[in-house]
Amino acid sequence: MSYEMIALLMFASMMVMLMTGQRVFAAIGFVAVISALLMWGDGGSEMAFSAAMKLMKWYPLLTLPLFIYMGYMLSESGIAEDLYKMFHVWMGPLNGGLAIGTIGLMVVVSAMNGLSVAGMAIGASIAMPELLRRGYDKIMVTGVIQAGSSLGILVPPSVVMVLYSMIARQPVSKLWMAGVLPGLMMAALFVIYIVVRCRLQPEMGPALSQEERKVPWPQKLALLRAGILPLLIFFSMTGLFLMGYASLVESAAYGATAATLAALFKRRLTRQVMDQTLKKTLVISCMFMWIILAALCFGAVFDGLGAVRAIEGFFVDQLGLGPWQILIMMQLSYIIMGMFLDDTAMLVIVAPLFIPLVGALGFDLVWYGILYTITCQIAYMTPPFGYNLFLMRAMAPPEVSLGDIYRSVIPFVLIMTCALVLIMAFPQIALWLPEAYYGN
Repeated sequence: MSYEMIALLMFASMMVMLMTGQRVFAAIGFVAVISALLMWGDGGSEMAFSAAMKLMKWYPLLTLPLFIYMGYMLSESGIAEDLYKMFHVWMGPLNGGLAIGTIGLMVVVSAMNGLSVAGMAIGASIAMPELLRRGYDKIMVTGVIQAGSSLGILVPPSVVMVLYSMIARQPVSKLWMAGVLPGLMMAALFVIYIVVRCRLQPEMGPALSQEERKVPWPQKLALLRAGILPLLIFFSMTGLFLMGYASLVESAAYGATAATLAALFKRRLTRQVMDQTLKKTLVISCMFMWIILAALCFGAVFDGLGAVRAIEGFFVDQLGLGPWQILIMMQLSYIIMGMFLDDTAMLVIVAPLFIPLVGALGFDLVWYGILYTITCQIAYMTPPFGYNLFLMRAMAPPEVSLGDIYRSVIPFVLIMTCALVLIMAFPQIALWLPEAYYGN
């Protein structure tokens, strides 16, 4: 049997297992280990062991549980809610001001947690009831929360980029820096859309009434201080790293410690808060570590098969496609898979093929990491089976129907597609910051 046929059977077996409801890491790891044993006998068993050792020795992986802990500590202790109250009071007098504040909340929550699910949970539980109660259009509200939460896998510290860096063998710090400007650019495009839409149709996002605007200045300043606290934690953490005073792992440890001390200072560090934070951190961290382990094993088998070179030859020699045509086909395949799978599953399934192929075609792997992440965001919000659509349906109040959720994402998907095209046309949007920093 040819190696190409073996690779095809591996993918088919993995997809069948995933469709039966098996966990992602179990399906991928099982197929990889069994394939290695069947092809190379007892020697194939060393592949899984070698992948495990590589994972355990990868020092930057320590940032994963530390950043997840920091995000959940700020969320469970209510400090993230203080941030939204600050946006509510200071941005409310503008048409669409609360929606703009929600985007700001999502950016900060994304920076604190690195997971889109966490941002959506906070937006749906804190921001959505307030926006609906104040007469905001329900379709625009659901779109704002979904678009804002999608920034969680792009704005550093992105947990998904940790997984990508392990598979692509690229520094996590470079990937995080590369995500800063694209993430801020997308957030700015979302804000511009909200401002223009609410100026043309003020009923979509009414400003706060005169009575609600009459908040005493001492209270405004108190909310400002409370809301600035998580921003200070994030910027001081990243500042220590960028200025060279701390390594990536040390800055993550600083952020986790600062979040705990902030909860203690505000007298919110209860037994229940600590219990929930530790449980959620353990669950998410273990899930990602198992997925990374399975991905490394799967990638090792593919390297042994030489499947990447075979696929490169198929696209370039037999089909006669150019590098950009192949890249666009890859992005389209991500959008199709994203209707059914989450970002980690997509990355693990196609990473052994796409990432080496991208490097062989001459593209920068850090830049491609940003393209992959944005494409995942678009796929999450693409009807009919986008991952975020059903998460929003589960969290939204009864008056928000699935049809409303489908309609709400259309303008934001178009905006994100424009951002993707801009970054493809001008790679320096993503690469300028890491090149400037490491160049110095």
